[in-house]
Amino acid sequence: MIEMTLNGQWLMKKVDDSKWMGGEVPGSVYKDFLDNGIIPDPYYRDNEESIMKLSDYDYEYKRNFKIDCDMLSYDKVYLSCDGIDTLSTVEINGKEVLKTDNMHSQYEIEIKDFLIVGENEIRVVIYSPTKYIKLKNKEQFLWNTSDALKGIGHIRKAHYMFGWDWGPKLPDMGIWRDISLKAYSKKRIKDIYITQHHKKEKVILDLDISCENWENNFNDITIQVTSPDGESIEFKKENMSNKDKIQIDILDPKLWWPNGYGEQPLYKIEVILKENARILDKRFLRIGLRTLTIKQEKDKWGESFAFEINGIMIFSKGANYIPEDNILGRCNKERTKMLIEDCIDANFNTIRVWGGGIYPEDYFYDLCDKYGLIVWQDFMYACTVYDLNGDFKKSIEKETIDNVKRIRHHACLGLWCGNNEMESAWVEWNFPKTPKLKCDYIKQFEVLIFDIVNEYDPNTFYWPSSPSSGGNFDNPSSEAKGDMHYWGVWHSREPFTAFRKHYPRFMSEFGIQSFPGIKTIESFTLPKDRNIFFYVMESHQKNPTGNEKIFYYIAQNFKYPKDFESVSYTSQLVQAEGIKYGVEHWRRNKGRCMGAIYWQLNDCWPVASWSSIDYYGRWKALHYYAKRFFNPVLISAKEEGTLVKLHIVNDRLEDIKGKINWKLRDNRFNILEEGIRSVEIPRNSTGMYEELDFRKSLSNFNQKSKTYLEYELIIDRKIENAGTFLFVPPKHFELLDPAIKWDIEETTDEFIFSIYSIAFAKAVEIDTKEIDIKVEDNYFDISSGKVYKVILQKKDISKPISMKELRNKITIKSLFDTF
Repeated sequence: MIEMTLNGQWLMKKVDDSKWMGGEVPGSVYKDFLDNGIIPDPYYRDNEESIMKLSDYDYEYKRNFKIDCDMLSYDKVYLSCDGIDTLSTVEINGKEVLKTDNMHSQYEIEIKDFLIVGENEIRVVIYSPTKYIKLKNKEQFLWNTSDALKGIGHIRKAHYMFGWDWGPKLPDMGIWRDISLKAYSKKRIKDIYITQHHKKEKVILDLDISCENWENNFNDITIQVTSPDGESIEFKKENMSNKDKIQIDILDPKLWWPNGYGEQPLYKIEVILKENARILDKRFLRIGLRTLTIKQEKDKWGESFAFEINGIMIFSKGANYIPEDNILGRCNKERTKMLIEDCIDANFNTIRVWGGGIYPEDYFYDLCDKYGLIVWQDFMYACTVYDLNGDFKKSIEKETIDNVKRIRHHACLGLWCGNNEMESAWVEWNFPKTPKLKCDYIKQFEVLIFDIVNEYDPNTFYWPSSPSSGGNFDNPSSEAKGDMHYWGVWHSREPFTAFRKHYPRFMSEFGIQSFPGIKTIESFTLPKDRNIFFYVMESHQKNPTGNEKIFYYIAQNFKYPKDFESVSYTSQLVQAEGIKYGVEHWRRNKGRCMGAIYWQLNDCWPVASWSSIDYYGRWKALHYYAKRFFNPVLISAKEEGTLVKLHIVNDRLEDIKGKINWKLRDNRFNILEEGIRSVEIPRNSTGMYEELDFRKSLSNFNQKSKTYLEYELIIDRKIENAGTFLFVPPKHFELLDPAIKWDIEETTDEFIFSIYSIAFAKAVEIDTKEIDIKVEDNYFDISSGKVYKVILQKKDISKPISMKELRNKITIKSLFDTF
């Protein structure tokens, strides 16, 4: 087998233009226009509206490539297209060889008869997606979310590209993944599926291997398994049929665990197809040895819904992932790696790939394998009605098979989910509904896709929709079973305390918006634009009542911010405090609830949104809070007036001994009451370990407005987790000027901040001008007169910098500085 890449420099233009320009493959139309200086940044100010019109045109790409006699001596030569976005025709030497209609599918077509020795030309014409959906929706109306252009259910293109309540209407297009020629002689490996059987002290691997054989003879297969330690073992089987099985025993197996539960050892599987000594084809897979499914069993609350890994049910902690850019040509492995590492730094063990985007690149799953993130994988359907007609059905069958076969071997894959919110939409939302389309929903998500998953990946759990209680429109938002999306806080303006009214079995969506930080806002605005209600800022807020709701929640919790920068800061505190309130509640109820996956992890452009990490990779307050509230061992306070119960959650797989240390303080750090208690916390458990009654100390509002509770869990003489609790909303607490002072020292790999205040300081923020940093802790409370130490790793600074330069760029403030 030989492969020739067609990636690299192409020529591109509008179909109706005469002038060609350079284009990059993989890439996209918008990126090529940007690279050629034809258009300004689509994300700057309100450029979105004018640049969206580029999608009303058709485009063509072309390039030449040379073919030698050697390649044409092979029996078969295929054109392999890993991703064309979306509607296209492909020509080789002026003859059409392929039509595409699905961005999410991989296309392969035999083209040997169209090739010649010497110079050849490939031409790809990509047709306007916006004209297509407009025409199709005029022929047949299909409802979709009002945040997107109408008609997106007619096209198998990432829905978010057409607009969402956090994303722009910029439906880019192009050859967005690898394109190549592959030549084979006599036979090739068509498919490999691995099933694991876990036994005492060994794992048995069943490899189902399918070959395509053009000579109808038998196949000789060699399999090499390389352990995480680098030790290799080889297995051979001769005279195999075109569909056959090889069984391999892995002795003393090293199990794969999600982050926080163990290591992530990976085994390399190499399958080689030979004839005599000649290698005809080979495939590489990396797998983790584990059992992973959803545990559903009846209990006193209904029916459980929890990931079970290697026989242990775990509480899932994470966020919803959306595509990292609206211009997919800007995405790359290094950017995704930083994002996944940020998840690990914040103690995630799970990530949900949301159904309105794309099936991510292979390296996304490789990184999740490497770092230990369980992937909840939606199929790419969201908030849209679909007509299961013949052409559409054929297209999505191929899409489903392609992606199941591509992703299924990954250790990180936890479940397949049919769609985002369409079952609940049919039951709970108000849109035009017909019996035929409702029936199509069942056929598509509970029959067709279920059957494909059952055939091609029977070892992975399938869930029909999110949220769902199991399908068939049976109370999809039930708290007794399945997963739940809860948007009463935010969309219905319910207070944070409303989170505690809900006890889902698995919370897979909930969220609160915030503005990005000032550096990100400066990236898309002029100084005159920096008013939340100016049209440029409003163009970067896609939720119709988003700014209003942000201010509503600020008003519920904080004093009126004194300036624009303070609005950004307090909005992030609202978001972080609110999500913390919900997560701590659900973690305290571990066993009943077994997951808290907030909306959302990241952004696809600079915008006001629900993300905890903005478009440029800058952590908002929420992500620093997540690092604390997703800590494997969590201490949290549940208040009922002046009664406070301290709970501890232990996600570790070993028992813990420690001490609870608490102090009731006034706003000048004076201790009013204090206590210490030794505790023993069983493995993988939750419980209430201290009950405090402050009725005497906090008998009136004046006392409550000057008093806070400081609590911490000490393990092995170190603070494992800690927090503070105010007995009134922060806006009613009498914050004094903390007069924060700070210093910095340098070691070989770190800068160390020493921060001190003379009074209680809420949500202390360390930020920088001009450069980006990611500190060990941020948006923290200084709750005693002790010096607070914060480490900044030099690797977490956007560019090399001296201590003197860093000192001049650092800004430190707290909530007191915002009013």
